[in-house]
Amino acid sequence: MFKIYVDADACPTVIKEILYRVSQRTSIEVTLVANQPLATPRIPTVKSIRVGSGFDVADDHIVKLVEANDLVITADIPLASEVIEKGGMALNPRGELYTLGNIKARLNMRDFMDTMRSSGLQVGGGPPPLSQKDRMAFANALDRYIATHQK
Repeated sequence: MFKIYVDADACPTVIKEILYRVSQRTSIEVTLVANQPLATPRIPTVKSIRVGSGFDVADDHIVKLVEANDLVITADIPLASEVIEKGGMALNPRGELYTLGNIKARLNMRDFMDTMRSSGLQVGGGPPPLSQKDRMAFANALDRYIATHQK
């Protein structure tokens, strides 16, 4: 059975709530990893891990834990890339599944935007708030993943 890991420091509450319900319904283990203490519901298949503070400490811990077919919930593209390299999959909170087929392009675009910002250009303003459509896209993508990977 695969596990779900959550890059919990930046994960929206509404997405965590969807994951709690899915874990309770399916008994899939959900582990939230964060640099700060997290309150999680009393569901036997939901747990949290608090890691030390520091750049990429939570990401590194997730990569250490992930195994083939595990699913990581993150909007962090470099983390998603590392997860995919280990045979896992990554789903962002807007319902986009990162795969071998699309992660390199996403990583290249992210690096390009970082280069533009570091050269002093004002680029973008961050993503818009999570919409109801985004929540539905996430729930649907999660359900599809479960349907194809649950034993």
